[in-house]
Amino acid sequence: MSYGPSPSPFTQSALSADRANKKRRMRVLAVVLAVVLCLVGGVFWAVADDDPEQPDKPTAARQAPDDIRDTVEKTPRTPESRLAVEYNEKEFKKRFKSTVYAPGAWATDKNFVRGVGNTLKGFKFGTFEEDWSTELSGPICDTTRHVTVDGRTAVLLQERPGKDTEGDADKGKSKDKDKDKKSKSKKDKKDKKDKGKKSKRDKKSKEDKKPKDKDAEAVDESSCSQLAFIDLNTGKKLWQVKLPDAKKAYAPNTNVTMTRGTVAVAWSYGSVAYDMKRGQQLWSSPGAGKCEDLGFAGGRDLLALVRCGDEADPQFKVQKVKPRTGKSEWTYKVARGVQRVYLVSSEPAVLAVAAGDIAVTDLITLDDKGDYQTTIDMPEDRFVDNCYKPLFGAVETCDSIVVGRDQLFLATAGAGLEDDDWIVSYDLRTGKTVKKFDSKPGRPMYPVRMSGDKLLAFRPSDDGISPAAVVSLDPRTGKETPYLLFGMPDRGIMEDPQKTELIVEHGRVFFAPRELTEESGGPWKGMAFGALGIEGA
Repeated sequence: MSYGPSPSPFTQSALSADRANKKRRMRVLAVVLAVVLCLVGGVFWAVADDDPEQPDKPTAARQAPDDIRDTVEKTPRTPESRLAVEYNEKEFKKRFKSTVYAPGAWATDKNFVRGVGNTLKGFKFGTFEEDWSTELSGPICDTTRHVTVDGRTAVLLQERPGKDTEGDADKGKSKDKDKDKKSKSKKDKKDKKDKGKKSKRDKKSKEDKKPKDKDAEAVDESSCSQLAFIDLNTGKKLWQVKLPDAKKAYAPNTNVTMTRGTVAVAWSYGSVAYDMKRGQQLWSSPGAGKCEDLGFAGGRDLLALVRCGDEADPQFKVQKVKPRTGKSEWTYKVARGVQRVYLVSSEPAVLAVAAGDIAVTDLITLDDKGDYQTTIDMPEDRFVDNCYKPLFGAVETCDSIVVGRDQLFLATAGAGLEDDDWIVSYDLRTGKTVKKFDSKPGRPMYPVRMSGDKLLAFRPSDDGISPAAVVSLDPRTGKETPYLLFGMPDRGIMEDPQKTELIVEHGRVFFAPRELTEESGGPWKGMAFGALGIEGA
């Protein structure tokens, strides 16, 4: 009798001790070694500091199904771990070339989902088997990290001629639904006229309203003009629409995000928002005129990054936008001379700006009215921010900067220097340093996300023997509590936050490379490593 997946670099690692006798470490021994080292060094780690009466399952208090989830992780009673998910793309060249971009990885309490090429794959925990596979109408060109409370998310797809874009489960009802949509669309237009009030993002030119000659309109296969809304628990495509006038929507200049029942998309030359439930358009902007929406940041609120004037000398503005109408609630003007702006967080509002080329030079925090609060200096090569990703997204990309309710957290970029491996927190109101969380000598530590009022951080192994770890850090006391300890395969890409998506959700930790590359030799020749998940033992 055998268990788990077929042999691979992951299963030959410390995560599968029963079949890794020839490797230099085993999972159980690594955990024991970590405990021994802690005891010898006089360090005591509290295993579980949560209320034992609390449920094991993380909860999102008072959140509706359409809200963006904000789960709180419960510290496991033991940090010992086991393999939860392993995904390897076999016979890689039959589907892809030597490298394929894989923008998209999500986890729910039911499964782990990976996007590769034009396919979404769902995996059950502990079985190492594909639970479902959904073929999309084109390759995925942008995703959002946001997920609704009930496990839905949005993806942008490239256009493919002749591919079905109908999001209904019952195709036989599509014609009737189209009629309903047309009649409802006419009614909506009439209602909007009667209201007499429109957002600037609702206005469309007369040229846009003219019927287009289908024969004269060629399909651009590189255009990211399709938006699909997916149930991550089942793989079902709930709806799919074509973005209006999105001929110039190319990766990586497209951006999709979500907030409170709304999906918003921007592609430099236009923007549009849809209702989550039915995929109905709420508002749009053709991008004509002196100003255009470059992208949005979602989550608790919706922020828009707007660029005005000449691209050589741009004037950037950040606006808080009402998700259902597109109207702005406040506007903050970024100083002249800034060449690029990233939206780090929508609420609290935090911006990352590049005064030079693409490298972030400062972080700017705003209050709830959009007024300037403070600037945090970002010396060159001093901190990890990961904001600039030439192939993945436009403005909501700084996933190595974690923002809490009153502090933000940065990792130092001086990995390998014994006195330079730590995470530092800054006060959002004053910009002053609050705390420094020291890592182990020679081992960097990266912030991953907030879990309630705690920060979850990842610390890779430094020697391939001692375990990697996800730890919980308390910003008030500076206390560190182990969350999960685990072995990692001998692949540096899996521990590099610039090349790999790192997700902590529902008591599990996932690593998903942003690019999949075929192994050129060895027993795994022809295979590409797609994802690894770890859970409590």
